[in-house]
Amino acid sequence: MKRVKLTVAYDGTRYHGWQVQPNADTIEGELNRHLSALLQEEIKVTGASRTDAGVHALGNVAVFDTKARMPAEKISYAMNTRLPEDIRIQESCEVAPDFHPRFCRTVKTYEYRILNRRFPDPTKRLYSFFYYYPLDVGKMREAAAYLEGEHDFRAFCTMRPGIENTVRTIYSSEVEKEGDIIVFRVTGNGFLYNMVRIMAGTLIRAGGGVFSPEYIKAILESRDRELAGETARPEGLTLVEIHYPEEDKAAGMQLQNR
Repeated sequence: MKRVKLTVAYDGTRYHGWQVQPNADTIEGELNRHLSALLQEEIKVTGASRTDAGVHALGNVAVFDTKARMPAEKISYAMNTRLPEDIRIQESCEVAPDFHPRFCRTVKTYEYRILNRRFPDPTKRLYSFFYYYPLDVGKMREAAAYLEGEHDFRAFCTMRPGIENTVRTIYSSEVEKEGDIIVFRVTGNGFLYNMVRIMAGTLIRAGGGVFSPEYIKAILESRDRELAGETARPEGLTLVEIHYPEEDKAAGMQLQNR
């Protein structure tokens, strides 16, 4: 038995999110079905991030256990001949039997893209949130900086049963403009349910002049979801990368041993 790690990219437009659901197409369901057919055994993957319906990913991570003799690094090639065109494996490799994509220490990076112009651009409708009113990128950038550091992000999440610890650390929170696209890029040690989308909705309020950038501090301190902005639409969100620092440490030790 071996454990295989997959790095998965997908266009989430036509899927009902990552997690398997009855009578609905999901990313996890497609992976399970095609891996089971390929390896001739029942496979159930465990994902690092359960992205919502319409959300995209460049580097989500999943693992599964298999008795198959196929080399782990070859599974990506075989799977990409079977999967639908909007899902592609970027890498497959064998990992330690105790590696778990959700419980290992991680650094995650997300991007939220806002199309800010007078009229919608139909070629960008699936990968950005269209917003008609002019946004002040300088104010959004200033507001985003207040999100950095260790905070209680209860005001920036949709609470779910069983969630007790809402403290997270944001390593970087940046806003840039690329033509008529405003890109909010955030990296942290973990994210609560809808956290990035609520951050984006709140930055839109700051950019539109609804409140000053400094008000982000008051929202954080309040721990009150009602004070933050709306949950921005899913199509603007992409999970860019999930990084595992322990893998770097292990690779460094291997090099030293050599």
